[in-house]
Amino acid sequence: MGRRRRKEVKIPKKTLPEFYLCPKCGKNTVLVRLVRKTGVAWITCGSCGLKTSLQVGNNIDEVDAYNIFIDKYYEVGEEIALNE
Repeated sequence: MGRRRRKEVKIPKKTLPEFYLCPKCGKNTVLVRLVRKTGVAWITCGSCGLKTSLQVGNNIDEVDAYNIFIDKYYEVGEEIALNE
């Protein structure tokens, strides 16, 4: 008699999201594009049209640029949109 084979449990690898939550309209439509040559991050919302650009360093990822954008957005205030 043989014993039963154990079921192999695969753990899915977590990935970063492509779209982020917009602080103005609350929808998951903010897209972050990095241009590493010039050191600029372009952040745009597909539903409400909020857009801005930030100067970032070479070691910054999309999620880091999004967090900098959120910090600046709430620092300035919700009634004043960045570079609208």
